[in-house]
Amino acid sequence: MACGRARGGRPTQQDDLICFHDRRENTRLMVLADGMGGDGAGELASGGVIHAARELWDERVWQEQPGALFLETLCQEAHTEIRRRNAWVDGEPHSTVVALLMRGEHAYWAHVGDSRLYHFQGRRCLSCTEDHSLARLKVERGELSMDDLATDSDQHVLLRGLGGAEPPEVDHGYAALRPGQGFVLCSDGIWETLSTRELAGLLRAEDLFDGVRSGLARATARGGETGDNVALILATTPPASLWERCLGQVRFPGPANR
Repeated sequence: MACGRARGGRPTQQDDLICFHDRRENTRLMVLADGMGGDGAGELASGGVIHAARELWDERVWQEQPGALFLETLCQEAHTEIRRRNAWVDGEPHSTVVALLMRGEHAYWAHVGDSRLYHFQGRRCLSCTEDHSLARLKVERGELSMDDLATDSDQHVLLRGLGGAEPPEVDHGYAALRPGQGFVLCSDGIWETLSTRELAGLLRAEDLFDGVRSGLARATARGGETGDNVALILATTPPASLWERCLGQVRFPGPANR
């Protein structure tokens, strides 16, 4: 598990992230947020998401709730925290969120907005979250191709986010963990500039921190002088040993999820 962020060509950093690991319980939590709103509201909003995640982790709520319910709680608490921060600035704080909980043999994820999670098995992309943006809606209506989504003028028009007048509708995903799997969590500044194939390549770095550094450097270089903030989290499961591959049976240590 490794993470990092860069300001790109923007005067401020509105992307934020955090990673947690409880070795005893074999549990990892990764959270990434992309704030927006102007006049300092973006930084305040993404910081609110991270604040909520840290509090829930420290309170060990993830031990008390099933994985999907815990991530739903995280998103709703982050929304409430951003709403609480409205009075601190003149802008309107809003944020995306994408979160991944890996516990024992299970992976759960949730997202709101256009920050993404990619799930890989080796070089193959098993799944990717769907953006809550007007551009994505145009793709679903057949008005826009997936190849043009990243550069469409409506890509940054979000249909869902944290901090609005109503509680957010959260999308959830689940997978049973297997050896050789990897996850990429990223803000739009990453996936708009790096291909899915390139993201898979970052997970194959000998050191995941090298993968993060490579991804951030590539994205900021392609974004140029006016490029977006970028944030990136990489996580992998260990590869199967030769003996395990021969047996065809691999299990991960740790408690079964409730």
